[in-house]
Amino acid sequence: MNNNNLHLPEALAAPRQHFLTASGERIAYYADTSGTGRPLVLIHSINAAPSSFELQPLFAHYQGQRPVYSLDLIGFGHSERPDCAYTPARFSAVIAEFLTKVVQQPADVLALSLSSEFAARATLAAPALVHSLVLISPTGFMTRPLPSARAARITHRLLRLPGLSQWLYNLVASRRSIRYFLGRSFVGAVPEALIDYAHATAHQPGARHAPLTFLSMQLFTPDAPAQLYDRLALPVLVIADQDPYITFERLDAFVAAHSTWRSVSLAPHLGMPQWEKLPEVVAALAQFWEQVEVGKSSLNSDSRRVHD
Repeated sequence: MNNNNLHLPEALAAPRQHFLTASGERIAYYADTSGTGRPLVLIHSINAAPSSFELQPLFAHYQGQRPVYSLDLIGFGHSERPDCAYTPARFSAVIAEFLTKVVQQPADVLALSLSSEFAARATLAAPALVHSLVLISPTGFMTRPLPSARAARITHRLLRLPGLSQWLYNLVASRRSIRYFLGRSFVGAVPEALIDYAHATAHQPGARHAPLTFLSMQLFTPDAPAQLYDRLALPVLVIADQDPYITFERLDAFVAAHSTWRSVSLAPHLGMPQWEKLPEVVAALAQFWEQVEVGKSSLNSDSRRVHD
């Protein structure tokens, strides 16, 4: 694999920086703080080849308007890719540390797919640093049960067998495979730049470690609505229509039962609306954030009346 490493360019047109986690991993992020107002933090999905490039349209849109950050999670992008135990707790800890050490003030956080669970977990760990959450095609709302923890561990051990590990990863990280799997997430044609970057980031040293854990299903939280989402005490917007890899049977009932949650479909899309329906996503975000501010202002007014 080392002989096939590809140069990894910058994912976004913004300065790339890094911070060190409490356990010493180097984590990369992009930041443009030239805008004013509340910070926006973007978090890419988890698959064979994710990175900040997945959220490039949103970063470019808000760049210069407000402080905007995009995080490369551990194991991906320009971040360190150690051969270690990748767990939901590790990913969420990276997000919480990023909010604490780098952003250092309440932010609007937007996460994609499985990272929605990590963002929710990080919010529970550092609630004062998350003003609102936006979850695009979030996992956790399927009725189909996850494999047992034991089955996931066995699968992961098999995926890490010498020879099989690299062979399998080479298959899923090939350009042909990346084009196929990304193609399932687009109604129209997949942007070639997205395929090119996914292929490059999937061919960096250590690139297989985190994705193989993902393929074993160990990164999903059993009953995420009860274990994570139900415990959130802040405004949440879900953007979900259809997704080839997950379903949302439990979403409507959950949103109906939680007054701080909102959902929009922005149909049709297959999990990547920030690429195919950017104007609609931006409009939905603007409406949501406006409602959040109105709601908080109303709460503050009610609080002042009570104290008076």
